[in-house]
Amino acid sequence: MNLLDGKLVSEKIKEQIALDAAEFTTQTGRKPHLVAILVGNDGGSETYVASKMRNCQLVGFESTNIRYDETITEEELIAKIKEINQDDHIDGLIVQLPLPKHIDPDKVTEAIDYRKDVDGFHPINLGRMQRNLPCFIPATPYGIMLMLDYYKIDTAGKHAVVVGRSNIVGSPMSILLARNSNPGNCTVTLTHSRTKDLKTEVLRGDIVVAAIGKKNFVTADMVKEGAVVIDVGINRETSTTTKSGFKLYGDVDFEHVAPKASWITPVPGGVGLMTIVGLLKNTLEAAKGTIYPKQ
Repeated sequence: MNLLDGKLVSEKIKEQIALDAAEFTTQTGRKPHLVAILVGNDGGSETYVASKMRNCQLVGFESTNIRYDETITEEELIAKIKEINQDDHIDGLIVQLPLPKHIDPDKVTEAIDYRKDVDGFHPINLGRMQRNLPCFIPATPYGIMLMLDYYKIDTAGKHAVVVGRSNIVGSPMSILLARNSNPGNCTVTLTHSRTKDLKTEVLRGDIVVAAIGKKNFVTADMVKEGAVVIDVGINRETSTTTKSGFKLYGDVDFEHVAPKASWITPVPGGVGLMTIVGLLKNTLEAAKGTIYPKQ
């Protein structure tokens, strides 16, 4: 078993991002600027946003965290998004999910200018990704592809099984793995909660991407010997043994699956760190105008 070490890879890529950001700042007189909007007080969301802001600082970006009580109306939030869309000094905008129940996440996503949509969730970016056109790729799948590339994992002709069909991870991951690219060129099976005989389907995977949001869902009897296992899950549980008061678990039963895997990501220390790298790379590209040229 070899570890796909998100800490190692993310640090290497962030070194290059910092160099590119410094060059951009020298040329333009300003730093790449990411704005994150956080609504409410969800513990997980607070942690994620704080980490994104901290990483922006580390690579030489400007970052702004805008916070609202969960009582904010959908109209007020969308009005703020439209204001940010018009600000030429802001390159990237993310609205942290989940949102309170009275706010439609699809409406919010579509309100973001696709040229600032560094999370890669806007329908224009998703559509362009499907057609293999330049776009902002959703940050988590992007991070996974960067990791596979770093470790030179041979994906061509392999059978990849994605567990979970969310628009944030599962669906875009299946498209990226199937594309005529490197990494890519997989035959992909996209499975989900309604898949019949899920265990048999997952067992066929040379590459297994677990993104179903359930602690230790993928067990050793579902994974074949030598599979590459990518664990996207971040499941928080309260714990009396940790300083933070909670412990993170993946969607894969790491202890029992790892001995069978050729490569596997840990949780924490795996995909979560790569997601931030995907976000930073998208923000840098947004600032430089390499994907969508500046008007």
